[in-house]
Amino acid sequence: MSTVKTKISFKHVSYLWDEKKASEFSGDEVGLLVYRSNLLGADLRLTNYGGGNTSCRAMAKDPLTGKETEVMWVKGSGGDLGTMKRSGLAALYLDRLRSLTSVYRGLETEDQMVELFNHCIYDLASKAPSIDTPLHGFLPFKHIDHLHPDAAIAIAAAKDGKKITQKLFDGKIGWVEWQRPGFDLGLKLKKCLDENPGIRGIMLGSHGLFTWGDTAYESYINTLEVIEKCAEYLETNYGKKRSDFGGAKLKSLVESDRKQKAATLAPTLRGFCSSHKRMIGHFTDDDRVLEFINSNDLDRLAPMGTSCPDHFLRTKISPLVLNLKPEEDISNQKTLKEKLTPQFEAYRKLYTDYYEMCKHKNSPALRDPNPVVILYPGVGMFTFAKDKQTARVAAEFYINAINVMKGAEAISEYTSLPRQEAFNIEYWLLEEAKLQRMPKPKSLSGKIALITGSAGGIGNAIAKKFIAEGACVMINDNDAARLETAKEDFEKQYGKDSFSSTILDVLDSNQINKAFDACSVAFGGVDIIVNCAGISISKPIEDHTEKDWDLLYDILVKGQFLITQAGVAVMRKQALGGDVINIVSKNALVSGPNNAAYGSAKAAQLHLSRLNAAELGADKIRVNVVNPDAVISDSKIWEGAWAEGRAKAYGVTVEELPAYYAKRTLLNEMILPEDIANACFGFVGGLLSKSTGNVLNVDGGVAMAFVR
Repeated sequence: MSTVKTKISFKHVSYLWDEKKASEFSGDEVGLLVYRSNLLGADLRLTNYGGGNTSCRAMAKDPLTGKETEVMWVKGSGGDLGTMKRSGLAALYLDRLRSLTSVYRGLETEDQMVELFNHCIYDLASKAPSIDTPLHGFLPFKHIDHLHPDAAIAIAAAKDGKKITQKLFDGKIGWVEWQRPGFDLGLKLKKCLDENPGIRGIMLGSHGLFTWGDTAYESYINTLEVIEKCAEYLETNYGKKRSDFGGAKLKSLVESDRKQKAATLAPTLRGFCSSHKRMIGHFTDDDRVLEFINSNDLDRLAPMGTSCPDHFLRTKISPLVLNLKPEEDISNQKTLKEKLTPQFEAYRKLYTDYYEMCKHKNSPALRDPNPVVILYPGVGMFTFAKDKQTARVAAEFYINAINVMKGAEAISEYTSLPRQEAFNIEYWLLEEAKLQRMPKPKSLSGKIALITGSAGGIGNAIAKKFIAEGACVMINDNDAARLETAKEDFEKQYGKDSFSSTILDVLDSNQINKAFDACSVAFGGVDIIVNCAGISISKPIEDHTEKDWDLLYDILVKGQFLITQAGVAVMRKQALGGDVINIVSKNALVSGPNNAAYGSAKAAQLHLSRLNAAELGADKIRVNVVNPDAVISDSKIWEGAWAEGRAKAYGVTVEELPAYYAKRTLLNEMILPEDIANACFGFVGGLLSKSTGNVLNVDGGVAMAFVR
């Protein structure tokens, strides 16, 4: 095991240790633990999102006695190594944790032991201890890493995994057979070490790897070296026994065709997967996925399911493999659904049968029986979950599972967990308790919105409001520079999983179709359409040109129609209903000065909304209108000629317009983009689910604009 702190070259793992950065934590073992954990979590080849755990131990002052006592800091329940901070650690008195052996009464009391961990807590503000806490507590090392690297799990999940491990590491890596994590497994790790003094790690059958060191750096290097050796061994064996995954059974479509196929199919799949709860989708055609789903071994390996518990907790016990040919025409919805319906029914029955066969008297109720992972040979992999991050991470975990299957098959024969063991993890009462502690979903969780003109102004405010309430949003604009600025802002505020972006001109049918395709590939479809893109021209009738007239009617009326038409087609594939909100104007109801083209186009938008509401009600698609007035903040409409025209019409200066508009309202209020966003949320937030064809004025109170 290397201890020299010079940069070491690895082929299969990333050496990220920066001695200058690490020196900032000199004498701070907990700081070094967090630093090491972040480095390990940054390399998905070492562990998955939210998977694995690390620990350290050091002397600390007991706040009650003032005496020095040994404390173990270990990743707390539900954390992620890559992003973990000190607040994500659980701190426990080590002697108290080890003293729990005196009250342990065997496997039947495993779950009760978790409650006793709370009596060992040193730092009352720390994270709740995880089920893996005793796996660290009974090992004597100052720094310990427990990871789920694909290369190691491939060996751990191989039929001859124990024999291979002993031979590969010349007895320096111990082996503990598969067992559900808990107090007893911690005792078994100690026993393995006691029986094999001098080993540098322990392989957990079908599960993962334990490695350690006397310093944070030694543990880090030991971990990398062990995983590197596993990966090298796999690499030398790929293709030796036979072609990987038995060779290719079919060829993939070219990338552009794969993406188009995914865009066409995703809303239909989302509709099936949302039969219990509305889901968000993710699609990937990663090369590793394509190799697996196009292979001769797909039909044998896919039903076996995954081995590592972290994998199948995210992906369900096995995927649904679609009985569709890559080149098959899937444009006819009726034919497609007739073909897919029995496949989904069969999967739901398979999952229900698995539950009924394995359940215990006190098992939680059957969960959603729909698949999480859907494989389309020749095209790619779809995953569906409660939100985008969970769907994306499920895809990452299944790719990990693919890597494990490939490695295990190359060196021996892949083995998955027995169904009963898998069930005992999936429906573990402690896991159920964790699910029950999760925050209540927000009002728009599971919803997908496309808001035109959302790079700035009203559209931007609506997009931010919807994301804050749990939705995924496709932001867009016809101005590339403005869209790029918005993307940077959204990513900084919300991260990458809450939004995607696309260039969109509402008069370009090709761009419209591409925008909805992008929304389907990114999230699975669309639930909410907000027609917000607009333009304003204010001139007396004698100054209005035909070009002015056509431009206003094209963007405001035709654009609203084209976006709605394309969005409704996606909604109908999902069969989940939906919402269309049209941002119109007070001018649709009021005869204002110098406003013939703009006002009449707004009136056309309003009536088109009524017509759409009447037509789409049978599809459970609701169409409503929000009428703003004088929303000046961050709006391109108020730049230049429009503001000048309105100021001239009312006999005031441009600078006086905001105050003028506020004074003419009954409430004497200025209207902000956020006010319009709140009105839109009112229509889609759940309280007005039986309301369609309505008009909501957000104008501070303009009596002339009263609908009745």
